[in-house]
Amino acid sequence: MPAPSITFAALPSGARTAIEAEIGSILRVEDVSAGLNSSLSALAHTAGGVVFLKGLRSDHRWVWTQQREADINPYVTPLAPRLLFHVIAGGWDLLGFEAIDGHHADYSPGSPDLPKVTGALRELAALPCPGIELRLAEKRLAGYVADPADAEAFAGNALLHTDWNNHNVLITHDRAHLVDWGWATRGAAWLDPAHWIIWLIATGHAPSDAEESVALLPAWTLAPPRAVDAFAHASANLWEEIAGSASDDWTMNILNAARLWQQHRSHRP
Repeated sequence: MPAPSITFAALPSGARTAIEAEIGSILRVEDVSAGLNSSLSALAHTAGGVVFLKGLRSDHRWVWTQQREADINPYVTPLAPRLLFHVIAGGWDLLGFEAIDGHHADYSPGSPDLPKVTGALRELAALPCPGIELRLAEKRLAGYVADPADAEAFAGNALLHTDWNNHNVLITHDRAHLVDWGWATRGAAWLDPAHWIIWLIATGHAPSDAEESVALLPAWTLAPPRAVDAFAHASANLWEEIAGSASDDWTMNILNAARLWQQHRSHRP
């Protein structure tokens, strides 16, 4: 379930004071739609520029993702916006990032954003996986495969983002930026292209065309076909579980895309 949203003005005064101690006096704030993994999502305008703010209550079950984002940021810039501060105050865990002046990626067929997204996938695949605490792909997906042994195919030493929701990909004039790294994972390098395939299908691509979009990525060329089959199966099961507790149109669209890809893989020669 999404984290409950809150406006900047509704934050406790101690939290707002702590933010201004980091970035200076705030001239105005634009509250923006919070993502699934954060309660606070806002753009703070200061004399020095614009800062993107995100936060969760300190007792929220996903608050660990805030620390994960802070820990990983030095290793993923400039692919990701630079972290400016991380503070805990007034019962809130708060992050401030350089604001990216761009738009959410358009994944639809023929979109001019698609080459920039594949460029981001290439850039991410070239980054070394840092020696910080990260979730492991084979453990994250172990409960969704048909055979527990299938999950071992997801193991690896690549740094993965894993959440290719188009709202996590910001497009500027020359490139794509990845935000929301709270679910960064260590695993097989081909898994991020595989995650993206489901989002491509959800935005109108046929499964074969979605696979063609990643076909030239070096990480994808190394993907064992049977392992990809297992991932498609696990992804459909994962989204079935998510839809069980949040059967809104958005979730059902992703679930249907995952099912469609699973069916496509099951008919593979």
